[in-house]
Amino acid sequence: MLILTRKVGQSIIIGEDVEVKIVSIEEGKVKLGITAPKEVTVLRKELIEVMDENIKAASVSKEAVKEIEKFIKKR
Repeated sequence: MLILTRKVGQSIIIGEDVEVKIVSIEEGKVKLGITAPKEVTVLRKELIEVMDENIKAASVSKEAVKEIEKFIKKR
């Protein structure tokens, strides 16, 4: 992991065409501005993690669903 220190208004360049700029720092929060080509996807990591969990939840086997139904009916 590369760790850099930047001040408000300063930026870093990733590759040839992605720029990450420090917009503001307030109350322990850093606001970033990202300039990237349209074909580059920029997402917050927590959204990707939630998406992965949703995909896992949606791919439950039919057998597991039947077992859950049996369990519910017994109650």
